[in-house]
Amino acid sequence: MADDKDVLRDVWFGRIPTCFTLNPDEVTEREAEPYYLLLPRVSYLPLVTDKVKKHFLKVMRTEDVEEMWFEHEGTPLKWHYPIGVLFDFHASNSVLPWSITVHFKNFPDVDLLHCPSNSVVEAHFMSSIKEADALKHKSQVVNDMQKKDHKQLWMGLQNDKFDQFWAMNRKLMEYPTEEGGFRYIPFRIYQTTSDRPFIQKLFRPVSTEGNPHTLFDLLKEMCPDALTKDGEEKRFQVVIHGIEPLLETPLQWLSEHLSHPDNFLHICIIPTPTD
Repeated sequence: MADDKDVLRDVWFGRIPTCFTLNPDEVTEREAEPYYLLLPRVSYLPLVTDKVKKHFLKVMRTEDVEEMWFEHEGTPLKWHYPIGVLFDFHASNSVLPWSITVHFKNFPDVDLLHCPSNSVVEAHFMSSIKEADALKHKSQVVNDMQKKDHKQLWMGLQNDKFDQFWAMNRKLMEYPTEEGGFRYIPFRIYQTTSDRPFIQKLFRPVSTEGNPHTLFDLLKEMCPDALTKDGEEKRFQVVIHGIEPLLETPLQWLSEHLSHPDNFLHICIIPTPTD
């Protein structure tokens, strides 16, 4: 792990320049100026948008304000997905800054979960970490942690403290050398061509013959259509944290270095831009 600390740091400090504009249908007392922010890829919208809310509340009356929610080009943005996943899935081939519309009315209950406070985000985040550890270590690591250790993971994410988070998270990334990796790789694959929210199945980092599985092996089993066949043009990009890793990259390495703080490897399969 130590040799690749720079990768962990680069992933953690990834930012997306974003322009928030108020939905024109909102009732305001004067014109609302757009608000610009560098959003951390590894965080969640409710944790980093307090300033956005305060900015737009200045031009609104209290009675016109309900729960704040966001959309990009007509699609409501799910706050319980990491910000980087939302950008890669919905906007990775659009021009920066990322354009997000802010709403204070007509909350889309069908599309979004309510998020009355950051404690809801914390519950979701910790539940993902526990689910990932069940796949990786049969929950042994997370169960051995104390409540203050769980809090350290959460506070590290919430306050954008890389060292605080990784001092605890490295325990979740360890495995016995003789096993060659985790029990299963926690991953989610998002496809623009599918009605399912994501694909998540059991997949081991090492084959029965003892060979490391690669990103190609995972895609071949889970969504073969994403792979380019011989002689055809590339139809899809396979994106993790805004980059396209080589398909021969070992899955175990990706899981250790390119997972989000929730310990899942979030993989977006998006159409190749035509321009």
